[in-house]
Amino acid sequence: MKDLLTILIASTILILASGASAHVGSPDVFLEGNAGPYRLFVTVRVPEVIPGVAQIEIRSESDDVREIRTAPMQLTGPGSEFAPTPDLAQRSKTDPQFFTGNLWLMEFGSLQIRIAANGARGNGELAVPVPAVAQRTLPMQKPLGFLLFVLMLLLGTGLISIAAAAVREGSLDAGAAPSPAHLRRARIAMATATLVVAALLFVGGEWWRADANRYARNVYSPPEIGAALDPAGRLVLRQNPTRMAAGNPRRAANVIDFDNLIGDHGHLMHLFLIRTPGMDSFWHLHPARVGPGLFAEDLPAIPPGHYKLFADVVLSSGFPVTMVANLDVPAVAGKPLTGDDSGVVGDHISAGPKDASLYSLPDGGRMIWERDGAPSRPGIPVMFHFRVEDSRGKPAQDLEPYMGMAAHAEIVRSDGAVFAHVHPSGSVSMAALEIAQARLPGSSQMSEAAGMPLMEMPGGAVDPEISFPYGFPKPGLYRIFVQIKRSGRIETGVFDATVE
Repeated sequence: MKDLLTILIASTILILASGASAHVGSPDVFLEGNAGPYRLFVTVRVPEVIPGVAQIEIRSESDDVREIRTAPMQLTGPGSEFAPTPDLAQRSKTDPQFFTGNLWLMEFGSLQIRIAANGARGNGELAVPVPAVAQRTLPMQKPLGFLLFVLMLLLGTGLISIAAAAVREGSLDAGAAPSPAHLRRARIAMATATLVVAALLFVGGEWWRADANRYARNVYSPPEIGAALDPAGRLVLRQNPTRMAAGNPRRAANVIDFDNLIGDHGHLMHLFLIRTPGMDSFWHLHPARVGPGLFAEDLPAIPPGHYKLFADVVLSSGFPVTMVANLDVPAVAGKPLTGDDSGVVGDHISAGPKDASLYSLPDGGRMIWERDGAPSRPGIPVMFHFRVEDSRGKPAQDLEPYMGMAAHAEIVRSDGAVFAHVHPSGSVSMAALEIAQARLPGSSQMSEAAGMPLMEMPGGAVDPEISFPYGFPKPGLYRIFVQIKRSGRIETGVFDATVE
């Protein structure tokens, strides 16, 4: 009984010793492109924690794809040159053009998913850039925590019992009873073993907490950028010493460096200003770098008010970053828009019916969202189709490429918690996609490898039928700004969607 009581006391000591993010941008990745002769619509559901399992969904446009294999790799660096053994994606039993798979993503930073398709027309590959970051920390499930606690208790008390039994009975002959001296030494051994096990649990707990805290510091949150107006009304953007996870979760974080960027659509930064709460003043500008850690832009004559700022840049590693800021803008004289800068305000954002599908353009034309039952629930990837008509109601014949693409779309939730800059190819950064495609075997041109033509018509015009692959990440009210270029003018269509 004394030994049992001692064990219970030791168990109590062990018990006491053991006890002693909003995401801007869409976490999922959407891309429509060509794997050789096969047109694929790829969705990568990035895990919320890293390491974690990414879910891959692939839909083939044709029915002649026999199998699809996928493999995760680094986007840049030595890991981008050697692909691991790919995993076979599972074909749906009810839809032979739909494939799914799961892949472990083991590190933070710029990754890619290599997709190899095989079918009746031969083989083809497509590379999908994936920015992998920890989006949150997940608590341990209570049943698992209870099971681990019970196992720890059994293991600890077992170790203490073994130590006591070894001292008490280890040197005795078979059938001999332990002497008082043996019992005394056994109690000392039990107490010593209890302290040792408690110390090991304490050290292990401290290591666990330190590691968890280190991981929590790497949970991604939208980096902030310093934004202010100088006396001349020029917007100045200043780099903050923001840190973000890069590479293996156990490595040190990197600083987002304004001097370590690569161009995307011909610009180092795409800046979006949206007046809140009405979202009735929208501007897409392109500040220039004016010094170390500094960008600046001469504002146009934008209406005064409180603006949310979203600044898109791409690190040299191919990792896309959307920085955020808030700015109160007074009435400024402003300068005329030039180059690729654009905006839409006031009367041009009509207060039409909720979830309207038609938007009137300033020149008498119109943009139509062919909703086709577009989902009102989050997490469903679809193709968003838009049609541009001229003032006579005919398909517009004067569309031109806008920054190298048929169109651009910005999707913003009303509270600013979601912002996505997407293209007809998908939600991935074009700079990152170019890096990924350039590393494919035998790939010479990004546009050919990824299958991202400008949808040109005879005479160099862009097709008035425009599509964007995307999926709303969470419920809420969204505003969609669709930007096109017609006869040298940049026009913006505005639509609302309610996601429940």
